[in-house]
Amino acid sequence: MSWRDSKRRQLERPKKRSIANSRASSIYSNGSYRRKIKDYNSLPAPEGAEVKALLSKLVVVKLNGGLGTSMGCHGPKSVIAVRNGLTFLDLIVQQIEYLNKTYNANVPLVLMNSFNTDDDTQRIIRKYKGIDVDIHTFNQSCYPRINRDSLLPIAKHADVPDDIEAWYPPGHGDFYESFQNSGLLKKFINEGREYCFISNIDNLGAIVDCKILKLLLEQREEPPLEFLMEVTDKTRADVKGGTLIKYEDKLRLLEIAQVPNDHVDDFKSVKTFKFFNTNNLWIKLSAIKRVLEQNSLNMEIIVNNKTFSNGLNIIQLETAVGAAMKSFGGSIGINVPRSRFLPVKKTSDLMLVMSNLYTLRNGSLVMSPQRMFPTTPLIKLSDNHFAKVKEFLTRFPAIPDILELDHLTVSGDVTFGRGVTLKGTVIIIANHGERIDLPAGTILENKIVSGNLRILNH
Repeated sequence: MSWRDSKRRQLERPKKRSIANSRASSIYSNGSYRRKIKDYNSLPAPEGAEVKALLSKLVVVKLNGGLGTSMGCHGPKSVIAVRNGLTFLDLIVQQIEYLNKTYNANVPLVLMNSFNTDDDTQRIIRKYKGIDVDIHTFNQSCYPRINRDSLLPIAKHADVPDDIEAWYPPGHGDFYESFQNSGLLKKFINEGREYCFISNIDNLGAIVDCKILKLLLEQREEPPLEFLMEVTDKTRADVKGGTLIKYEDKLRLLEIAQVPNDHVDDFKSVKTFKFFNTNNLWIKLSAIKRVLEQNSLNMEIIVNNKTFSNGLNIIQLETAVGAAMKSFGGSIGINVPRSRFLPVKKTSDLMLVMSNLYTLRNGSLVMSPQRMFPTTPLIKLSDNHFAKVKEFLTRFPAIPDILELDHLTVSGDVTFGRGVTLKGTVIIIANHGERIDLPAGTILENKIVSGNLRILNH
């Protein structure tokens, strides 16, 4: 088979593996499915010396392959300052350092970098020398981008740095093989460690949870639990998130890209699919080794279409780490609190984590007890004026008080003064050619603000 025919088959594969959403819906109400989704609140908490024993079996893995370009930043996304001048990476190191010191443990931190983030990350982690955390890194694979018309690679040679736009990291599903190839999988198994906890580096809610670790290590399940996916309740803001279904007698991840067009509305329904994947995963190390040795790792191919600024249409073939769930035995989901899913993908997310909704404790963000609702406000900031971190910070010299905010929409040329308070539903719209400057101390509760507004101090 030619290289071109092989790639064409890969592109066709997602269609062949698409899971009919109508069947998934009927399975959702099945009792055996519900037993596969455990309730986090039913888990007992470990105590005292038990915690140290549990932590000795754990490896923490953070997916660190992404850049901060979508938020107007240079270098790895993990070095964006998100709270009190601390970066994602700073907070994660603080969390693990606290665990190690508190319980006299030695939980290692592993960063899966890409060719985009590795050099910068290696320089940055030097500052953590002397801190009570063993940090390991490895690189995921590097694949050539494909010309959508010819299905041939656009790279002219294998010198990646010399032609970096022709290459891409193939998604976090590449974790398994790259982790094994790095030698770290074998190292940790030989040390007696049993599980890895994997999460996106930009998910500030993905902290080590000893209740989940206790469940895994003291399991009474048959077959033994090898793969646990944290899911949380879906809201209207999460309708595109992957969900869990039972299909062909296996629990598996269903992504919106696998759903036929005439069932997309069913997939987005909060009533039909109540949970979505947080991409917080707990996986048995020996099971990863077995699946790779048996060559039974099975993940759907995600076809990611992109267009270069010069008009060239290209294809990236990617995989998702959670899609491997069906390759493991004893897979389950656990319905966790929303607090374990706190990703920062846009400046609207950054506004939340920088606000008085949260306090910082040992590297972890804790929601303020003054917030009367367990959910966070829905915030929508227009891309034209707020998408880049630098401009966002210019327009918000201080983050407003949003303890009582339900919904915020801001569109157009809007600037906030210091000491602003937002409550209920607030909509602020400056149309083209208009400007709104909210003066210091402004209090808006269930208000719509539009037109021109400039109040100057004198």
